[in-house]
Amino acid sequence: MAQKVPSVCPHDCPSACSLVVTLDAGRITDVSGNPEHPYTQGVICGKVHDYAERVYSPLRVLRPLRRVGEKGRGRFEPISWDEAIEEIARRFTEIKVRWDAEAILPFSYGGTLGVVQFRAGHPFFHALGASQLDRTICISTAYAGWRATVGMVGGNDSEQMVGADLVILWGINAAYTHINLMTFVKRARERGAYVVVIDPYRTRTAKQADEHLMVRPGTDTALALGLMHVLIAEGLVDREYIERATLGFDKLAEHVKAYPPERVSDITGIPVERIVGLARRYGSTRASYIRVGIGLSRHDNGGMTCRTLACLPALTGAYAHPAGGALLSTSGSFPLNVGAIERPDLMPKPAPRVINMIHLGRALTDPGLQPPIKALYVYNSNPASVCPNQELVLKGFAREDLFTVVHEQMLTDTTDYADIVLPATTSMEHLDLYRSYGHLYLQLAEPVIPPEGEAKSNWEVVRLLARAMGLRDPHFDKSEEQLIKEALATDDPAVKGITYERLTTERWVRVNVGRPYMPFADGAPTPSGKVEFYSEWMAKQGLPPLPTYVPLQEGPENAELARRFPLQLIVPPNRFFLNSSFSQSELLRKRQKAPIVFLNPEDAATRGIGDGDLVKVWNDRGSAQFVAGVTDDTRPGVAVIEGIWWHKFQPGGRGVNVLTSDRVTDLGGGPVFHSNLVEIARLDSA
Repeated sequence: MAQKVPSVCPHDCPSACSLVVTLDAGRITDVSGNPEHPYTQGVICGKVHDYAERVYSPLRVLRPLRRVGEKGRGRFEPISWDEAIEEIARRFTEIKVRWDAEAILPFSYGGTLGVVQFRAGHPFFHALGASQLDRTICISTAYAGWRATVGMVGGNDSEQMVGADLVILWGINAAYTHINLMTFVKRARERGAYVVVIDPYRTRTAKQADEHLMVRPGTDTALALGLMHVLIAEGLVDREYIERATLGFDKLAEHVKAYPPERVSDITGIPVERIVGLARRYGSTRASYIRVGIGLSRHDNGGMTCRTLACLPALTGAYAHPAGGALLSTSGSFPLNVGAIERPDLMPKPAPRVINMIHLGRALTDPGLQPPIKALYVYNSNPASVCPNQELVLKGFAREDLFTVVHEQMLTDTTDYADIVLPATTSMEHLDLYRSYGHLYLQLAEPVIPPEGEAKSNWEVVRLLARAMGLRDPHFDKSEEQLIKEALATDDPAVKGITYERLTTERWVRVNVGRPYMPFADGAPTPSGKVEFYSEWMAKQGLPPLPTYVPLQEGPENAELARRFPLQLIVPPNRFFLNSSFSQSELLRKRQKAPIVFLNPEDAATRGIGDGDLVKVWNDRGSAQFVAGVTDDTRPGVAVIEGIWWHKFQPGGRGVNVLTSDRVTDLGGGPVFHSNLVEIARLDSA
């Protein structure tokens, strides 16, 4: 008889959906959204609806494996857990003795957002004295920019947007990446809200809006400054809010005179009348809600972009309206005691060196790095697919003297280069606590099925390795339940009364931040206590203290490079994958059809490319093959490649990240995934 049990989606998405899992004879047969959860409201994406295919995938790693063939070929023999742990401990010890513990590098990110399993490896590698990983690949730039204006990563609750007069979805294709947000957008629209999407191409979200502004990639800061110019020039600002809650308005007002709509139109490609029209619409109501996507931060100027967008609601006083304001992420809205899980106190002093994860290729191939990286331990990530400057990354992975361990659910591009592969549990098979970066609910998920094969959770493996390496700290004796209880043990009133026991009964609890939630209604937790139009902190970073448009290093303004590579390439998510997750699914690959590069008919015609042709996309970093999608959904001069197909499923055996640069952004050390110049040529009919 079928049984329905609760769970939570663990993936790197702001929705953190509450799930209902159907079991038949102990096997998952269906996954649906929980209709009782206030944010999920019964709606989940197709990726997670078909989650049983992931759990029972033919690519699932079911027992420990040892490499028997050439690196990159993915040939293994099965071994026991005892053999695997013994070999890892022996090799780590040898490396530590000969090269120092800094020769060992952990590599992990958002394969799960569970509070425990995301951080499970931190205390082990801290205690070992291994190199630290700067986990910059997603949010660091956006968060640094946002904090520069408002002091914390938060904003008005997105559930409140249903009362808005104007909703702006800026750089977020929510129909693909945050489906539950669209529930609230649709409700706002039904109430009469006008919905605007600002995005470099006509996404599925843009097609559902009242208006779409197809901004040129990397020029969002200029567009925001143009809006500010009109708002201030025409007196469409809230003087009372500005006086009591902001810093630096007079300097900003003088500064934005340099961004009249005519100049901004030339920069962004948006007609003057549409810039002016949006500014007037925005300035006519405080009930205006801006939901900002992380993707627009993945440009050379991405930190400044996020800082600038955070200023807009302060001009109109929208931060003080229950249905207004702006949100980038809820991550800073309430604290958890994550230090109890990460245990930075276990690190030796002085602290080991820090390596930026987007420079993995450099770290693995730099002959001057001392000590060299001799061991790599990968979990919660697929760096052979997701890291920028991918050819350099793969060159590093191919080193025979690099001992690579990968703890994974699937046989990925990264496991193909592993010396040891360890089988990992899915979220359906382990215990964890979940928060969201899109809403304000804490959730608990208990296992709904036993682990497939011999799979073990991140924390289980860390405990085995700690024991084998002789790490005797009592921390490594704790259970996942104990760690969750410690994470919830904070004196902050936002989490007060939310206990493990309560979550086992209620499954989700909204944190205690009140309704409506308007954290910047009377200022912000910046050094001045106000929303800062003028930022001394930015000045100390060597950046303009006022919001300022800075052209891309790799964009049309770089005339010499643009002559060789005239197309701007952005690499946003697609509908059926999530970063490189779900690329293992044959079902979802069929739905996605093929790795596609979208280009405008004008650009296609000048290159003799037809819809469906096989093409080569290249620059100085590498080349990859795609199927051409000729469409006016993207503007001339801009190419779009959605999603990350694994190399093994891509024509020519190379994926999109051979084209992306490992330069860092203006703030936060993050990646410039969307700042790429490329050329495209027809290969043959696909």
